[in-house]
Amino acid sequence: MMKIAFGCDHAAVELKESLIKLVESLGHSTKDFGTHNNERVNYPDYAKAVSAAVVSGEYDLAILVCGSGVGMSIVANKTRGIRAVVCSEPYSAKLSRQHNNTNTLCIGARVVGPDLAEMIVREWLAAEFEGGRHAERVGLFE
Repeated sequence: MMKIAFGCDHAAVELKESLIKLVESLGHSTKDFGTHNNERVNYPDYAKAVSAAVVSGEYDLAILVCGSGVGMSIVANKTRGIRAVVCSEPYSAKLSRQHNNTNTLCIGARVVGPDLAEMIVREWLAAEFEGGRHAERVGLFE
């Protein structure tokens, strides 16, 4: 079981809530850092809070959702120790964990539908870092 932090902006509240339910059904614990409604907010506030929770070790992984996923990934990757990926399909999500040891998944609620988002999250959570030659490469950008 992992502890997974969630955050979103106003464009992605519904998708975030459905992904929290999925992740909990898989046996993981979650914390929702917000936002909790569709009123306009600044996504960097949520990405920073979630990233800090992961870097501190309080949470193992994070899932951030905004309109495109791009804004959240840019902000998250500014936090030392975060390796965030924005994914729109499951294969890249899986490889990002296996080869890049990503600890933050970003998804665009306006880019992918709920079923595809669930497939992406399932693949990302099921994958494990392979280490080896990949660990050396990841070490180059840590």
